[in-house]
Amino acid sequence: MSRRGSQHSDFNRPPQSSASSSTAGGRGRGRGRGRGHSAPSPPVQTSYPPPAQTSSAASLAPSTAAPPRAVAPVPASAGPGPSRPPPVQASPAPVSGSGAVTTTAPSPAVHSVTSALEKQLTLETSAPSSSKANRYPDRPGFGRAGRKIQIRANHFQVQVGVQEIYHYDVAITPEITSKKVSRDVIDLLVRAHRESILGNRMPAYDGRKSLFTAGPLPFEIKEFKVKLGDNDEPGASATPTSSRKKREREFRVTIRFASKTDLHHLIQFLSRRQLDCPQETIQALDVVLRATPSENFDVVGRSFFSPALGPKGPLGSGTEYWRGYYQSLRPTQMGLSLNIDVSARAFYEAIPVLDFISKNFRLDFRRPLPDQDRVKIKKALRGIKVQVNHGQNIRRYKVTAVTKEPLRALMFNDDTGTKKSVVQYFQEKYNISLQYTQLSALQAGSDTKPIFLPMELCQIVAGQRYTKKLNEDQVTALLKATCQRPHEREDSIRKIVRQSKFSADKFARHFDIQVREDPVTLDARVLPPPMLKYHGSGGESQVQPKMGQWNMINKRMIAGGTVEHWTCLNFSGRIHRDLPYQHCQDLAEMCNSKGMRFKESPALPITSSPSGQIENALVNLHKQCKQANVGLQLLIIILPDVKGSYGKIKRICETELGIVSQCCQPKQLVKPNRQQYLENLALKINVKVGGTNTILNDAFVRRIPHVSDVPTIIFGADVTHPQPGEDSSPSIAAVVASMDWPFVTRYKGVVSAQKHRDEMIHDLYIGDPAGGIPHSGIIRELFRAFRISTNRKPERIIFYRDGVSEGQFNQVLLYEMDAIRKACNSLEENYLPPVTFVVVQKRHHTRLFPANHGARDTTDRSGNIMPGTVVDTTICHPREFDFYLNSHAGIQGTSRPTHYHVLYDENKFTADELQILTNNLCYTYARCTRSVSIVPPAYYAHLAAFRARYYIEGDASDAGSSTGGKGVLASFEVKLPSVKGNVANVMFFC
Repeated sequence: MSRRGSQHSDFNRPPQSSASSSTAGGRGRGRGRGRGHSAPSPPVQTSYPPPAQTSSAASLAPSTAAPPRAVAPVPASAGPGPSRPPPVQASPAPVSGSGAVTTTAPSPAVHSVTSALEKQLTLETSAPSSSKANRYPDRPGFGRAGRKIQIRANHFQVQVGVQEIYHYDVAITPEITSKKVSRDVIDLLVRAHRESILGNRMPAYDGRKSLFTAGPLPFEIKEFKVKLGDNDEPGASATPTSSRKKREREFRVTIRFASKTDLHHLIQFLSRRQLDCPQETIQALDVVLRATPSENFDVVGRSFFSPALGPKGPLGSGTEYWRGYYQSLRPTQMGLSLNIDVSARAFYEAIPVLDFISKNFRLDFRRPLPDQDRVKIKKALRGIKVQVNHGQNIRRYKVTAVTKEPLRALMFNDDTGTKKSVVQYFQEKYNISLQYTQLSALQAGSDTKPIFLPMELCQIVAGQRYTKKLNEDQVTALLKATCQRPHEREDSIRKIVRQSKFSADKFARHFDIQVREDPVTLDARVLPPPMLKYHGSGGESQVQPKMGQWNMINKRMIAGGTVEHWTCLNFSGRIHRDLPYQHCQDLAEMCNSKGMRFKESPALPITSSPSGQIENALVNLHKQCKQANVGLQLLIIILPDVKGSYGKIKRICETELGIVSQCCQPKQLVKPNRQQYLENLALKINVKVGGTNTILNDAFVRRIPHVSDVPTIIFGADVTHPQPGEDSSPSIAAVVASMDWPFVTRYKGVVSAQKHRDEMIHDLYIGDPAGGIPHSGIIRELFRAFRISTNRKPERIIFYRDGVSEGQFNQVLLYEMDAIRKACNSLEENYLPPVTFVVVQKRHHTRLFPANHGARDTTDRSGNIMPGTVVDTTICHPREFDFYLNSHAGIQGTSRPTHYHVLYDENKFTADELQILTNNLCYTYARCTRSVSIVPPAYYAHLAAFRARYYIEGDASDAGSSTGGKGVLASFEVKLPSVKGNVANVMFFC
């Protein structure tokens, strides 16, 4: 690589060696710098024009970030409807001090980047604002590109008549952990004292610490005593002899005035006269609208579930789904909007415990439980509430353990101090002859004062949420039961709104809140699909997709990779012995026909191995390659017939042996028509050996705004968290970056383990030279890889960040932008390429429906809105730069658009430029000939993070079994193996 750069540049230094493993507690990473024994892939054939070569001697100019703009007051919208709101006016004069981030001091003062960034984000305009509010970019106008259409969204306009809302703090003693019980206490208080003490107010309570009223209560602080009937047996009962009657619990409730909420601030914000959003006001109104359903239904997050909201259905393994709906109040351009969507959730079936065990485990109840089965049952039942009804009252208990001893061996001291067996007690007390005395008993209460419950007498209490990970069959059953076409989903949502009867709701009427029953109609646009470029040697060198899809007929990959040395391992025992060879020949023929150079004969003979010998087979194959001096470029693997080996295979190949692999499903090999399957395999194999399938034609002719003019690197980043209950597993961060400017289709990925459920990516930049910690981190690694690949330094950054909720915007932006700045400055003094930071949100509940469900000009074959449909009006943020994009064609059910929210933009994108770029990139996803629902760099980061999860699968399986999960977590470290260098340099995650 050229060494003509600045003498202070760190771009030109050879990559430093990295540790071979990483830990969740120590910010280690699997970065793919280990050295495998496989030879690197040969160069790919390409018809690319060579990138323009420029001298790297001159340092890049500092970024010229756009200063924050003052928002001029604009008239409030006249009302709902599809009309566009007035444009946000920008002051032409720059704001003093806004460019601080562009003049960051050299590396000795890198620490000043944080304060500079915070200064630029802080609101410094003449419009009123909170002193602590952070400023995200104003909307640069509305998009105009594309064909205009009208659609509907599951948003319902809300109007508020009340002028003042009073907020009161609630303290309940003794403390209650259950929101339901807390609501019961406040409900009793209100019913008893509403007219006499509460001034006839109708308080809305959030179930925790906050209570809201429309007008003041006649006191500032007051204490109440409330007696609540106790339906559950207390967990500290000593023995089964405690035959207590239902008792009452007494609580002291203190209500104290906290603040008065002025809705004028909210009105000013919605009309874009106020810059910071009054979240406390919106929260208060949201609590009011949620008060009635919180009383009537089971509450899960922002959703409500009940058998009354729709028929239940089985999911298998002792679970069932309940139907319900999601509800959330949001500030939008049309004013306040109530977002309502149908939902479904897994619950435990209300069945006998023995039936639940039978559905999950194959056990003979006539024999004592083996210890390993007892542990499994304990894990499945711990924390579940069960009820028994053999006494005068139905009693409920929370399962804490399963006894090691069988029921017939359990003894306790009765009220007279006589030692008695549990079996004898039930016979004498309730005249019950227990049948399964050889089984263990369920244990409730504490270890010092346990309560023993015979399994055969226990039934699972209805309405308990199933929080564990659903298995594949359960997921399939849930999707099948809840999948609805767009017109069906919209009808279901309308039905929920009608059933909610907001006009008659006691809380809504008391606070003078009105909710429209019709979903909002809004303007949208359908962006045209991009022209895609293929190799000129094929029959078609260009194609414009239709309805979000195209095919590879008469097309050849723009840059076909070369596979000289390959072989195949078969782990399936059910397919014919000649089928692996035939499959490989067909696959080689397909790859060659699509533009690759794939040698037809394998470097080593194709072999079969038992599915129980996966690791030995892979290691032996690797040894054979070394002995034969063969640098294996690709290993084709036919997976075992039984699922569960994919992760193990990928971990061994990618982190231990340095082998690029392509797995194949045995069931696909026996299908008569396999052309589409082979074509998809060829697409994946090509990018795994360094090739490129297709590029945007606009990239080829250098006319993508803010990408083609200067070297631009596009990032995708995501953090995935372990499933609920896995308290010891780390979160996995993954970052990918484009390596082939100006074509932005080939990406390199880096993965990193970090603390459990930590959303910020901590390894973007690591370093403290003054403290003896050298510069390192993900950003530096990917920047230097970009320099090696393109012989240019990135002069612009576009960062798509997935997996961030709205409440984390500020924290993630400040931390990760600061890391990007420090990483750039550590590579070269005053090196600050301008950044556009976009959050990608898929986990939301906005759905878009055709205005006319039967219209062919606005729907695809599935009945969904068309690919390329974009919305940046009406339901979007009143001031900030965000939009909804439905970039893909629906297959089944109702499509979910992706929400893009710009948190930082120094590149000064217009609405059309960013929307078109994002939509066009969705057609460059390497694994299929369809546009995808989220921008590919974010998609690839998601895939890479899940791939890394396989690398540590099973390493922490028993570490979180203690009830003190957080304490275990604090000292637990999980090693993340490094991806071998030759694998890490290609798109192994595809």
